[in-house]
Order: sequence, then structure tokens, then C-alpha cells
Amino acid sequence: MSTETTSPVRGPRPDWYWHAGVVGALVVWWLVYSQLIPVAEWLTALLPVERHSHTGEAFAFFFYDVPKVMMLLTLIVFAMGVVRSFFSPEKTRALLSGRAEGVGNAMAACLGVLTPFCSCSAVPLFIGFVSAGIPLGVTFSFLIAAPMVNEVALVLLFGLVGWKVAVTYLAFGLAIAIVAGFIIGKLHLEGWLQDWVRDIHSGATAPQEMEGESLTMVERYRLGLEAVREIFARVWIWIILGIGVGALIHGYVPEDLMASIMGADAWWSVPAAVVLGIPMYTNAAGVIPIVEALLGKGAALGTVLAFMMSVIALSLPEMIILRQVLTLRLIGVFIAVVGTGILAVGFLFNLIF
Repeated sequence: MSTETTSPVRGPRPDWYWHAGVVGALVVWWLVYSQLIPVAEWLTALLPVERHSHTGEAFAFFFYDVPKVMMLLTLIVFAMGVVRSFFSPEKTRALLSGRAEGVGNAMAACLGVLTPFCSCSAVPLFIGFVSAGIPLGVTFSFLIAAPMVNEVALVLLFGLVGWKVAVTYLAFGLAIAIVAGFIIGKLHLEGWLQDWVRDIHSGATAPQEMEGESLTMVERYRLGLEAVREIFARVWIWIILGIGVGALIHGYVPEDLMASIMGADAWWSVPAAVVLGIPMYTNAAGVIPIVEALLGKGAALGTVLAFMMSVIALSLPEMIILRQVLTLRLIGVFIAVVGTGILAVGFLFNLIF
């Protein structure tokens, strides 16, 4: 006589299980994030290269930035996925559209000042803003301001060239971010987003609350995880590729050649500095030592600041990552608008200082 045994059917996990899991995951995230620099240094030390050589600098940069950007992408997209479940795209767009659009650009730019992200690190939050249905121009204001104007850059500039230059840089940087984002918003280029992003932005794939029934927090957590799965799967390879290019360039910065070009009094020195800066990649803190070296070799202040802005706001690795979010036409508009603002800052600084 045989007896059949059946496994008990597990019911859904209680809500406290999910809450504890989210809190625990955030703690683990912070602990891992705080150890990225020593881990990157340890991995670099395992390689048969001199740490302070060009190759060593490139590897250290890559080992640090890849997990940093990946972790930021995961956290921010999850958070925005949860937040998005509270607000429909229609409500979000209504809140930041029309007359409020200029205010939205200013708020996004100020948020960028308070977030010490490099250009590639700002992309995850840019994606999160777009997926939440926030107007495109407002998201661009953040994307421009976050790397270009932040407290790290301002403090270092203050120590290097004084408070007048630092405050002027802040004013011009915010103006570029706000005006450029406002212009891009007025051009109504949402149709130039990549198809999958346009679907999210238009609300085609956005989670909708059932009529007369609100979502539970557990359901919102699930929507956040789903947002991470969908977006991460589309952009992770391009993040690695973009940072890889940036790491190679970061390790081989030709300071002497650039100083000789930026020290020229010719009108073309400012656009030449911008063109030189775009293929490079570093954050505000990383570019300040280059700025100091260039100024010490006689480069003009406005020309050097134009170079600095192009490095941290129009970097090639950033464009590679953004290629999975924006079409080439929209990337071209972004470069043209921001580049024009940077050129204006360079020429004005050379006239004023």
C-alpha cells in the first residue's frame, strides 16, 4: 500500500518580508558601494602593470566606474519604478508642462548641482526621469547640470582660481542647463527617442493602477524590479563599452599638447578645446587637476573652462551610453545646443577674466 505525499502549497510571502528585503538590499547596496574604490585598487594591483602608469590608471578607472554606474542604474531605476506607480505619466507631464516647464528645467538643473555625478553616472537618473514621463527638456536640464556643475567642481574651482570664477562658472553652467533643456523641450523631439523609451515615456508600457483599486507596496516593489529588469537588459553592454572607451582615454591625456593649443590667442582656441574635450571622459574632480595643469602652462581661463565643460557634459562615453536611449538625431541636437552654450561661456570668460 503506497501513500502519496504532497508538498504544502506556499502562500504569498507576507508584506513584512518584502519590506525587510528592500531595507536589507539597500544596506548591502551601500556597503558594497562604499567599498568600490578599495576593490578597484585591489583588482588593479593584481595586474602586472604599474599602478600610476597610463595602463594602470585606465584599469583602475574601469574597475571603479563599471560597478558604480551599474549600481546607480539599478538603484535609481528601481526607485523611479516604484515612484512611477504612484503617478500616471499624464499627471506627471501635466505637473511639469506648460508654464511650469521653465520651473521644471530650473528645478532639474538645481538637482543636478546637488548630485555629484559624472556624465555616465547621471544617465541612469536621466533614464528614470524619462521613464516616469517627465518632459524631455526637463530631463536634459538635469543631464547637463549633474556632471557639469556640482559642489565638487565648485569647491575645487574656488580653491584653484577664487570665488569669483567659481560663482561665475556656477551661473553660466546653470544657465546652459536650463536654457538648453528649455530649447530641447520646445522642439518637441520625443519622437526622436528610441522606440522602447518612447513607449515608456508615452505611457504605453507604464504600470497603471486599476480603477478604484490602489496598488499595495509589494506590488509597487514588483513594478520597480520589473523596470530594472527591462531597462538594465537593454543598456548594460553599452554602459560597459562606454566606460571602457572612457577608461582608455582617461589613462592617456595629452596635457602638453592641449596646453599648447589652449594657450593660443586665436579665435579657434575655444572651439578647438571643445573638440578636444568631447572624446575624453572624467568627472568634475578628475578634470580639475588637468585644468590646474593647463592654467599653469599658460592656457586661457575661458578656453580651459570650455574644455572642462565639454569633457564632463559632452563626453564620448556618455554619447555611447545615450545611444541606447536617444536616436542619433536627438544626440546631434543635444550636442549642438549644449556645445553652443559652452562656446559662449568660453568666449565670455576670455573677455571677462
